[in-house]
Amino acid sequence: MTKLADLASLIRSKNAGPFCLTIDIMFDNAETYRRVKDSGKISAWTVAGIYGLSENNVQFFFVDNALAVKASIPRPATQGDLGDADSHGGQQYAPLMEIDI
Repeated sequence: MTKLADLASLIRSKNAGPFCLTIDIMFDNAETYRRVKDSGKISAWTVAGIYGLSENNVQFFFVDNALAVKASIPRPATQGDLGDADSHGGQQYAPLMEIDI
């Protein structure tokens, strides 16, 4: 088993508007991308479980021509609200790094 953080060239999260976050997982080569994709360890169900969401609230895509995985999820708090601890959404990717592939 290898951690996703050790396989991906970039894992990031960012705002996709005041109510939504987007998560990108990118790879340097097709072999590694295919390994992760074929493992079945990354899915809308996986993302939903990590963030405590219903799978219906996760938009999830494999983008083969970009060697990337993308997901969009609702923000835990509206951007700028008093309870918003990450206004830019840039720290929300961290739990994904520990996924074993």
